Formats: sequence, C-alpha cells, structure tokens
Amino acid sequence: MIHVVHHPDYVTAAPARSTYRWNKNGLIRDLLLERGTEVAWHLPGATPTAWLEAVHDEDYVAEVLEARVPREKERRIGFPVTAAVASRAGIVPHGTWLAACLALEHGFAANTAGGSHHALANTGAGFCVFNDLAVAATRLVEEGRVDRVLIVDCDVHQGDGTAALLAGRPEIATYSIHAEKNFPVRKARSTVDVPLADGIGDAAYLTMLETTLVPLLDDFRPQLILYQAGVDPFSGDRLGRLSLTLEGLERREALVARLAIERRVPLASTVGGGYGDDALAIAERHVAAIMRLGAAFETSWRGNA
Repeated sequence: MIHVVHHPDYVTAAPARSTYRWNKNGLIRDLLLERGTEVAWHLPGATPTAWLEAVHDEDYVAEVLEARVPREKERRIGFPVTAAVASRAGIVPHGTWLAACLALEHGFAANTAGGSHHALANTGAGFCVFNDLAVAATRLVEEGRVDRVLIVDCDVHQGDGTAALLAGRPEIATYSIHAEKNFPVRKARSTVDVPLADGIGDAAYLTMLETTLVPLLDDFRPQLILYQAGVDPFSGDRLGRLSLTLEGLERREALVARLAIERRVPLASTVGGGYGDDALAIAERHVAAIMRLGAAFETSWRGNA
C-alpha cells in the first residue's frame, strides 16, 4: 500500500493572470483514486505559523497568510495570492512534513503537492509561495525525528530557494540536478549541484545522477530523503530544456528508490514541476513517479530489513 498525503485545498480555482496549471493537483488526486485500495490517504492540516517563520521572514509569512502579498512579490511568484491560494500555501508544507513522518514509518510516502523549491526567505518565486521542503526538513530536525535530512531535487530547474534557505545548516544537505541554462538565471549554491547541458537524454542523465548522488549519500548518511520528483526534465515539457523520455523518468525513479533502499533511507516525495497544455498528461507523469517509487519500496523495503 502506498501512503499518499492530500488535502482538498490543494485543488483551488486559478487566480487571474496565472499561467500555472491549477487543475494539475486535482487530476493527480483523481488518477490516484482510480488505484483504489493500492493507496492509503492521509489529510494534512494547516502548517503552524512558527514552522513557517523558522524558515521564512515573519513579515512575508503574514503577507501570505493574510492574502496581502505586494504586487511585486506576486509578479515574482507568477500569480496573485488570493485567500484560496494563501490557504493552499499554508497547508502544503504540513503535507510534506506529514509525508516525511509516514515515510519514516513505512519507508515511502508521497505528498500530492509541494516541491516549492524557488521560494526564498522574504518572497516567493517561480510558482512557489512557501518552501515546503525547507520547512519540513527544518521541522523534522528540530523535533528530533532525524539528525540528518537530504533533499534530492530532480526538477529541471535548480532548487535555488531550498539551497539559500538551508545554507549553513550542516544537518540538512541539498542536491540539485538541473538544466544549467534554465530558470533561475542566478543560481544558489547547493551542497551538490549538477548543472546539465541542454538536450541531455536518458543515458547521460541517469549516469550523472548516479555518479554524483552516490558519494553524497555515502558521505552524508542521511536518515531521510525529501525527494523533489519534478517531471519537467521530460523532453516534451514546456519549461524544460532536457530530453528525458517517459522510460527515462521511470528509470530515474527506480534509481533513486534503489539507492535509498540499499542504504535503508526512508523517502518522501513531492510533486515538483511539470508544465504544458495537456494537464492530464502532466498529471499522469506525476502519478507514474509516485507509483514507481511506491512499488519499489513495497517490493524491497521490508525484504531489506
């Protein structure tokens, strides 16, 4: 059984002036519902303000939760922060934290939203409002649930916000493999960055992923992985610059799962990026990632105990 975190507020009406596909999370939910008893559902709550303020500036947290984000910050985010958007933003980090707690218990769990890796201390950016990865990782360490967390970011865009927010925290490591010439123009410094040339396909990507991630795993020895499983490295993605096939994405999830399982490291995944006109096809790619990861852990986690 695959443990999945979802909240009805993840699915909200699109605000005006937004190119983000707001129906993606609803389609992900619907596709997972079709899996019936293969999926166990879990409901997150509102993220405590103190958790958000441990990562983000207090004034920015208030601006979001009160839906009064200045226009210049909304432009950086990519859409207006309405009351509905604010409610969603306030729940997603708790969803990633809950998925992590479930992963610690079961080996793997997934949040049907999250992976908001561009959000910075005092502003959101790139369709990201609060950085759920940084919030969840910080909280898990502060609660004493784990001593070391590794954030593995396979979105096509660099996890600049995550790297910046967590710099100087030796108990949390950040890894980002991304298209070098893609957004953001100004990159932050992750613990390990793997910038890739445009157009890289399955074989080169998977080789780079394994040869750069394995040393970090073995040196840092995380007790939990938060996995940003963006599907925008896909060759047909509107905002990607890489050329992975659907099979390549599946092999990526199998590789990440294998590396974690071999080291007995629980893994919680977030949705991350995936862009284009066909929202259903994008949702199918996200669901395929969740199911591939879940199947790998279901098969091997207990057997490797």
